[in-house]
Amino acid sequence: MNIHEYQAKRLLEKYGVNVLKGGVAHTPQEAEAVAKDLAGPVWVVKAQIHAGGRGKGAFIEKSAGKGGGVRVLNSVEAVQKNARQILGATLVTSQTAPTGKKVKRIYIEDGCEIEKELYLSLLVDRETSRVTLISSTEGGMDIEEVAAKSPEKIQTIAIDPLTGMLGYHARKIAFGLGLEGAQVKSAVKLLISTYTAFVELDASLLEINPLVITKDGNAVALDAKMDFDDNALYRHQDIENLRDEDEQDAAELEAQRHDLKYIKLDGRIGCMVNGAGLAMATMDIIKLYGSEPANFLDVGGGATKERVTTAFKIILSDPNVEGILVNIFGGIMRCDVIAEGVIAAAKEVHLNVPLVVRLEGTNVDLGKKILSESGLPIVSGENLADAAEKIVKAVREAG
Repeated sequence: MNIHEYQAKRLLEKYGVNVLKGGVAHTPQEAEAVAKDLAGPVWVVKAQIHAGGRGKGAFIEKSAGKGGGVRVLNSVEAVQKNARQILGATLVTSQTAPTGKKVKRIYIEDGCEIEKELYLSLLVDRETSRVTLISSTEGGMDIEEVAAKSPEKIQTIAIDPLTGMLGYHARKIAFGLGLEGAQVKSAVKLLISTYTAFVELDASLLEINPLVITKDGNAVALDAKMDFDDNALYRHQDIENLRDEDEQDAAELEAQRHDLKYIKLDGRIGCMVNGAGLAMATMDIIKLYGSEPANFLDVGGGATKERVTTAFKIILSDPNVEGILVNIFGGIMRCDVIAEGVIAAAKEVHLNVPLVVRLEGTNVDLGKKILSESGLPIVSGENLADAAEKIVKAVREAG
């Protein structure tokens, strides 16, 4: 689950992380009121969408004025004017689709005098199974670009979960960033606070880019991005309440309501699979045979006919889908139940695209028999390669 920058900053502030004073606004009038409550003489207006690269982004509408989704202004009047331009406009960044995202709220905060711009992120490293801190002197840049051009400017430290983050970890990072004197003390406090927040809030990613050192030596989180482990949200209702459904794909949101794991992609062939690993293999083999998957969809190990029907509806809600591949290995899930669900779904949604089903596992013969006697134009795949080849061919012929 993702949240907005202003929400992340409020969470971090509770843990003692330095952030600038600011407020969120949904209208130009609210923006003016927030700006008047801040000290000035510089104000920063930031579009709040779930995507990075806002400062380098561009608005589709000409009425959005000059500048991207982050603007530095020097008067309350300019804040209101830019709020009027940005709110309701569509922002396209390197991390959005070409259609962009509509801005429904903005964040206005104080400016500050910046001495240095740095990069900091925390994530769970699957190779070490530890929370890992990544830092760089190249703040404000995409870390991927830094890694490609100047890998020596990135330092990585994995934290032992038995000890947690200790003072020497933080000092090592601070010295590696070229900090000295009061800067080190402020950075150490911020680093330990961000680690504590990351662990206690069950975050999966915390990125501060840039982390700035101000003229008076304070380390300040000038930006903040936080993602959270969906599996841990049951113990963080306060974070769950921060969810902005307007920022989520409608199909992905519907899938969550039915406990389905769905991610929309850009291809032509819809996939319905049980198990994340099998889903990845299914998408790979579709690409191997010359097409592209339209989605990742994992129905889980105990799908009912109703969930299978819902899964079909979600897949077909994507207008790009020109065929569907169902790939089920029946372990906990029985192939006959899946077959009944596929038939019920095909009838209910009035399926009008090619459908190939590959079943294997518990009650596979009964499942195949149910499909063959359904009277529906369902093609059976003998194995995964056969199924992938058949659905790719069927989509090409239909197109």
